[in-house]
Amino acid sequence: MILTVTLNTALDITYRVRALEPHASHRVSEVTERPGGKGLNVARVLAALGHEVTVTGFVGGATGGVVQEHLTATSGVVNALVPVLGATRRTIAVVDERSGDTTQLNEPGPTVTPAEWSAFQEAYEDLLPSMAAVALCGSLPPGVPVGAYAGLVRTARAAGVPVLLDTSGEALRRGVAARPDIIKPNADELAELTGSHEPLRATQDARRRGARAVVTSLGAEGLLAASPEGRWRATPPTRVHGNPTGAGDSAVAGLLSGLVEQLPWPDRLARAVALSAATVLAPVAGEFDASAYEELRGRVAVTGDVNAA
Repeated sequence: MILTVTLNTALDITYRVRALEPHASHRVSEVTERPGGKGLNVARVLAALGHEVTVTGFVGGATGGVVQEHLTATSGVVNALVPVLGATRRTIAVVDERSGDTTQLNEPGPTVTPAEWSAFQEAYEDLLPSMAAVALCGSLPPGVPVGAYAGLVRTARAAGVPVLLDTSGEALRRGVAARPDIIKPNADELAELTGSHEPLRATQDARRRGARAVVTSLGAEGLLAASPEGRWRATPPTRVHGNPTGAGDSAVAGLLSGLVEQLPWPDRLARAVALSAATVLAPVAGEFDASAYEELRGRVAVTGDVNAA
């Protein structure tokens, strides 16, 4: 069983319009709703890959009720979300069908009380003994301490459970110091963490700050990874066009599933890149084009040096 943590869950709403123009009225051609927040997206991809997944985090209000209804209907996902008094946020993605661009609008999350945070920590600690790995994903809702992920990393490590951290800003900086097994920033998040805009140098610096392995998302250019076993660059065979929302979450699912299956790093990275690209071809986050994934996985170029990290 794999555990994903989404402290700032959401109801993801995707609108498709013919062309998005400022100061204009738009007719929406299609609306979709899905449970959202990075960890829930990761969980749905993991389930589609055949892994059993438990999701936890916070959920509340009418929007939270809709999220839970969707989760109940999701095969392979166990719902262990912790209730709060505040309302779960919504995220709005507007897809411009003419250009293929996506505009994202993210509401703030509910304010979490100290008692609610304590209840979550107890629930999280109870879940860990039955887990093969855990992913800590996304932003922190108001009221949750900025060092929350650092504490959750340490709790997972004390339980002997490998942990992947995917967040940004101060939460990432503090979380890295707790020595997670993997972090997966994008290039901008990595530059903010290290002060370096040269990806390889920044990746190495992030390892020195505490992360055992660093996998940096380079967008359409693929992934750059550094671990104790070596350094690798994984590049997709072709540039794909579509909705990039959730592509990074699918990469996390690829890395986490590869970790649990004890795949070599090049195979993990090829899976992550193929899943990420196949997600761009899917209509909403947390899904991927299965046929594209199978076709792309064998064509991802992975180059690097074993034991060069």
